[in-house]
Amino acid sequence: MEGTSMPRIGDQAPDFEALTTTGPLRFSEYIKDSWAILFSHPADFTPVCTTELSGFAKEKKWFAEHNTKLIGESIDSIHSHVAWVQNVREKTGVFMDFPIIADIDMKVANLYGMLHENASNTSAVRAVFFIDPKGIIRLIMYYPLNVGRNMDEIKRVLEAMQAVDANPGTAMPLNWRKGDKVILSPPKTLKDLDARLGEKNIELVDFYLAKKELA
Repeated sequence: MEGTSMPRIGDQAPDFEALTTTGPLRFSEYIKDSWAILFSHPADFTPVCTTELSGFAKEKKWFAEHNTKLIGESIDSIHSHVAWVQNVREKTGVFMDFPIIADIDMKVANLYGMLHENASNTSAVRAVFFIDPKGIIRLIMYYPLNVGRNMDEIKRVLEAMQAVDANPGTAMPLNWRKGDKVILSPPKTLKDLDARLGEKNIELVDFYLAKKELA
């Protein structure tokens, strides 16, 4: 689609100003010094989207404890967003009180490459952008219009990235969850190799594959 950009992992998150359900905001100021998850949904008053945004709302305390701010987005008006939030609160008791961007001019959707023309020209796909406290995009997930996201996976990868940042020289293996052993970066010199072979308190599968407990 002409004019649509596709931000990539490692890029600075594009900044913008927008009207949201909590008032006008500048994205860079809203997420300053915290992690952020920016996620789009195809439309208000739709069943899959209702389960997804309700899921984020139910976990808002968990995300706050992990220094992470939430912000939703769709190509709907502010009036539609407010009515939907109230409808969900009345029907389910779940209050989606994080900002939801009213992107009726598609500015944010285009800025973040959320419009995939082979899926829809008028609805954003289910995109999830993980942005670190430096404003860098660290992970991107895309889901089709008819498949909801997995909240456990969203929480898992957020904890994994935060653990990597707190423990340089580590990486997270398949299915890693908080409390599991982490992988140590492989040695890059012969000196590093000898040090690895003599290292204590690690699980040494081979010199290039070693695991350890985090303190």
